[in-house]
Amino acid sequence: MAVLSKEASQVILNKALQLSKADECEVTLSGSIEGNIRSAGNSVSTAGEKDKTTLSVSATFGKKTGFTTTNEFNDTALERVMSRAEELAKLSPENPEYMPLLGPQTYQEAITFNPTTAAVSSADRAEAVAKSISITKAANLEAAGFLNNTTSFVAIQNSKGLFAYYKETDVSFSVTVRNQEGTGSGHISQSFHDFSRLDTAAQTKIAAHKAVSSAGAQAIEPGKYTVILEPLAASGLLRFLMNGFDARNADEGRSFMSKKGGSTRLGEQLFHEKVTIYSDPLHPELPSPTWNNEGLPLDKNIWVKNGVVQSLSYSRYWADKKGVKPKPAATAIIMEGGEGSVEDLIKETEKGVLVTRFWYTRMVDPQTLTLTGLTRDGTFYIENGRIKFPIKNFRFNESPIIMLNNLEMLGKPVRSGNMIIPPMKIRDFTFTSLSDAV
Repeated sequence: MAVLSKEASQVILNKALQLSKADECEVTLSGSIEGNIRSAGNSVSTAGEKDKTTLSVSATFGKKTGFTTTNEFNDTALERVMSRAEELAKLSPENPEYMPLLGPQTYQEAITFNPTTAAVSSADRAEAVAKSISITKAANLEAAGFLNNTTSFVAIQNSKGLFAYYKETDVSFSVTVRNQEGTGSGHISQSFHDFSRLDTAAQTKIAAHKAVSSAGAQAIEPGKYTVILEPLAASGLLRFLMNGFDARNADEGRSFMSKKGGSTRLGEQLFHEKVTIYSDPLHPELPSPTWNNEGLPLDKNIWVKNGVVQSLSYSRYWADKKGVKPKPAATAIIMEGGEGSVEDLIKETEKGVLVTRFWYTRMVDPQTLTLTGLTRDGTFYIENGRIKFPIKNFRFNESPIIMLNNLEMLGKPVRSGNMIIPPMKIRDFTFTSLSDAV
């Protein structure tokens, strides 16, 4: 069944809603076709394809809500799932933060679907992975990777007349390459909505070069260093930053946006003037849905401009409590940058450390946004504008807030997961100890 059209989805949703006896009811229909190949030791270890479709029902009496799901769509199954949701609603306690369902909304047409990606076959995946494996075999290196492509849809409809639908495609590829001795490691990770843009051979060559170059790592003393963060490393830290722009967390004193007395840092310059961050569901390099799970429209929004915090996200409940308009949280983030490459940033660095990515990053303190984690898969010492030698991995303790105040240079932004983010040159980045892990 999997990926249904807007019209086919609405037929099922209408049929389900007609069975509702609740005060309010919302029905969500979603499905996906997902294919993947996992490789290890320069050979395919597993391959598979998954096809699933799910109907979710949320039924409410007053402020009491019941929730059920099913993967059957005949009349009997729809009657059963609706009846069960209503039964559970009557047994549930009241939700003091319940918000009435939205009525009809106007949404921009999403650009998340790509027919080339939707048509990807198991043979296409096998060919892409074979290109990657051929690179590491020829170089006498060991690789483990994962390629995954998904075509999916989501449709919601409620008893107030709201209907929303989108379908999307996505492909992601990652590979870790090591030398035979296990003393050098390199890693890449890429995502696109268009499968034709994925070049597994070129990306594997980058990881292979890192694996060879990082062998024989030397230990240097922990401390504060100028660092160049590749986009994969930078995105691993900035995803924590965006969680702090939730208005309720800020108002209740639980984030770096909080101030004493219950006020927030909205409108303050918290970052270097080079920092501008926004979200845009119609960005061609990072398209995303044009509505969220509350049914609210998603539009372009600026979160930080020239270092000044411009806006916070408000759920419908918190917006109603504060007497403001709801503002959905971003699902995909774009950070502006410059035009230079990682190599250009290295050339402008007298002494520093190049970080490929961070691993096992965890929160230490949400109010200062202090994080800890490890460098991994290629960490190098820079001297006089050139990579001088590989170094052992570090544990770091750093806050993205401090990091984005110590910003010196930004390179050209590229997509990394659900972000578009530039490579960054940062001064005084704090490394606290060495790690023997490769």
